[in-house]
Amino acid sequence: MKQRSTPITHHTVPVVTIDGPSGSGKGTIGQLLAKQLGWHFLDSGAMYRIAGLAATLKGVDLSQDASVAEVARAMRVQFVPAGPGEPVRVVLDGHDVGDELRTEEGGRRASLVAALPGVREALLEKQRAFRQAPGLVADGRDMGTTVFPDAILKIYLTASAELRAERRYKQLKEKGFDANLPRLLDEIRERDQRDAERTASPLKPAPDASILDSSPLSISEVVDRIAALLQTRRADCSW
Repeated sequence: MKQRSTPITHHTVPVVTIDGPSGSGKGTIGQLLAKQLGWHFLDSGAMYRIAGLAATLKGVDLSQDASVAEVARAMRVQFVPAGPGEPVRVVLDGHDVGDELRTEEGGRRASLVAALPGVREALLEKQRAFRQAPGLVADGRDMGTTVFPDAILKIYLTASAELRAERRYKQLKEKGFDANLPRLLDEIRERDQRDAERTASPLKPAPDASILDSSPLSISEVVDRIAALLQTRRADCSW
């Protein structure tokens, strides 16, 4: 008798989560890993930046949980693959908003709305909808703890605050934005504290996460290490 194959369902699609503080490199590394695997990619941090931008464009006070959550539920978001070496295009309601999101103000808005329980709940199903075959790489702050607790591999990527500030400074300068390194360092430290102390999905490693410090490593070295960990998990699992 022919054995029936197991159907692929939403919950059997493998997920790799990469969580960590701002500037740890998880977005770049997540995109490269997803491309290497041929999987989908979710930048959950961009979701909160988008929610903050969408609410601001509609004149909504970012401290009003219910109002921002309403905007978050209604917004249409797409991550569109770009050319080699280029970041994924972020599209909000049909408009490319990538450059508007990657500013200091975009990060400030994201941190504010990410602390709102209603907004996090509104974005939860939107994030989970990115889980599609053949697999998903998701980066953020609570991907492994809240959004995809059944992920096949969970990475907590970190780096010193000083190094993260320097990376952010270089990124902004390369894009032509004004940036102040001491102010960026202060903002990163404040954001780390705010993200760690919030009541809704605080920033912390999942109990079963592999903690990886990217400070002494190149981007390619980090991707290789995560890929090696995933290969080990593949050997131990039936997917």
